[in-house]
Amino acid sequence: MTRIDDTFAALAQENRKAFVAYVMAGDPDFDTSLEIVRGLPGAGVDVIELGVPFTDPMADGPTIQLAGQRALSGGMTLKSTLELARRFREDNQTTPIVLMGYYNPIYSHGVDRFLADATAAGIDGLIVVDLPPEEDDELCVPAQAAGLNFIRLATPTTDDARLPQVLRNTSGFVYYVSITGITGSAEAEAADVGPEVARIRDAAGLPVVVGFGINAPARARAVAEVSDGVVVGSAIVARIAAGDPVSDVLGFVQSLADGAHGA
Repeated sequence: MTRIDDTFAALAQENRKAFVAYVMAGDPDFDTSLEIVRGLPGAGVDVIELGVPFTDPMADGPTIQLAGQRALSGGMTLKSTLELARRFREDNQTTPIVLMGYYNPIYSHGVDRFLADATAAGIDGLIVVDLPPEEDDELCVPAQAAGLNFIRLATPTTDDARLPQVLRNTSGFVYYVSITGITGSAEAEAADVGPEVARIRDAAGLPVVVGFGINAPARARAVAEVSDGVVVGSAIVARIAAGDPVSDVLGFVQSLADGAHGA
């Protein structure tokens, strides 16, 4: 059982939905990013998604692309992302952290070294958007053996023929991408999401959280009502990009968490 498994089990017992918040590590700088991440659990966040900045983030829209550029310009790397997680763990041993990003930085770091460093830093799971199931031996299988959840993305185009392959080595939860396209490009509609979540949950036997296109408390609540939880990223990152004080960013996060938890 990982922290992710424990968190979803506890939420299920309380009949509550999960609120997952995404932030880019090192945006706008290391110290501010760490302050935000440290404040997320107190703002109602159940699982933290920590983005690893990368030069070619093909699944991300402009908001998160620019966040990655700001972080990279400030000298942020995979190594310093893991250091940020380690610093967070000094005060928090319960809230799960999922690293979300692309394979190139992990490959450059070295898979075995990365897995050892990630587990030492207190990482609980990975979302690597450009590694398909056909490449599971590359990272997914070793990550599972190291005790990390490997979380897959399912999308509106993941049909019944493809779904078993996507789910084969998935653990922790399934991340359902509610729209076709990049992050921040459209809004999720609960009426469209609900049947897909039910189909994936039945096939996976895992919680299904929904991300992309959730940008306000009311929408978080509506989508949470038909899923096991919601992910918000671009809307939070936009507040950071605007230079909002950390307290205001966390206040916005709290309003989203309240929406999701009210489902």
